[in-house]
Amino acid sequence: MGGLEISLSQALAEYSGRRVLVTGDTGFKGSWLALWLKGIGAEVMGLALPCRTSDDHFQAIQLDKLIRHVDVDIRDLPALEKAWRDFDPEVLFHLAAQPLVRLSYSDPKTTFDTNVGGTVNLLELVRTSKSLRAVVVVTSDKCYSNKEWFWGYRENDELGGHDPYSASKAAAEIVFSAYQKSFFENRENLGAASVRAGNVIGGGDWCEDRIVPDSIRALRGKKPIVLRNPNSIRPWQHVLDPLCGYLILGSQLLRNPHEFSGSWNFGPSETRSYTVRELTEKLLKVWGEGKLEIELNEFAPHEARYLMLCCDKAHRLLGWRARWDFARTVEATVEWYKGMHLGSNCRDLSVGQIKSFMEAQA
Repeated sequence: MGGLEISLSQALAEYSGRRVLVTGDTGFKGSWLALWLKGIGAEVMGLALPCRTSDDHFQAIQLDKLIRHVDVDIRDLPALEKAWRDFDPEVLFHLAAQPLVRLSYSDPKTTFDTNVGGTVNLLELVRTSKSLRAVVVVTSDKCYSNKEWFWGYRENDELGGHDPYSASKAAAEIVFSAYQKSFFENRENLGAASVRAGNVIGGGDWCEDRIVPDSIRALRGKKPIVLRNPNSIRPWQHVLDPLCGYLILGSQLLRNPHEFSGSWNFGPSETRSYTVRELTEKLLKVWGEGKLEIELNEFAPHEARYLMLCCDKAHRLLGWRARWDFARTVEATVEWYKGMHLGSNCRDLSVGQIKSFMEAQA
């Protein structure tokens, strides 16, 4: 498999007119992905739990008026199978998950049932599908056994997890690999990949215990932003950057299923990592007001201080690199939230940022 140069427009053209299933479309990343796919001419169906709040990106952009959506718990195989058979997808992006580290400490069973059992359910449907051509299973950068290294993890590094969330994502990767080797790699017209990215920010994320949503809630409420791990270092990236990687990869799975199957990392370069404090200070500067406070808690649940991905494989073989630098990432994120705060049309905000992203030079 050699390197290639493929334009984003060429990659996106692969989805026009195709039936694309997105699990987790009511979630932050899933709703952005479904909106993007709809905009490039795909026939999109989303499967997910209902939104938790009216502020969620899915609700804010009224995505249910643009795509076909079905409320489904991916742990419910019969309901999942019915929705699947009704749509008969050609492409699957599996994003549905319990996505929070801290919640996994208080509810580990739901975390494992969703992230591992739900993935098994989806892969069972993939195994018996006659229509499916490409599968992208989204896990997390936290699937790696974190050694607190100051260099990036490669796709063949050890999997593992200190906390239930990370362990569930490592387990999902092992499950995917087993299905890939046992059932998928011998199918002539099916490409399957897992993708690993993390520390994604952007407009419309309202999850608890995430730095940007927590900061925006504080700013809207005229309260200080409270940081619990100000010195933790992360490779922050805008939500559209990894989604761009997923879409390029999916297009290559459709064209060359066996060459591009496997696991892939998507993240910014190692020189673009910043502390939680630096991110928050930049956010405050762009917002234009507010203050932060540090609240250290020695008894808080464990969270990794440093985690970096090596994305050489995606750089060389997909021609993918993060398009937006740290400054543009934070600016776009704050612009979206501030626009919503001031009453702008949220769908217009999102569509405008997707258009701006596609016009950006890598």
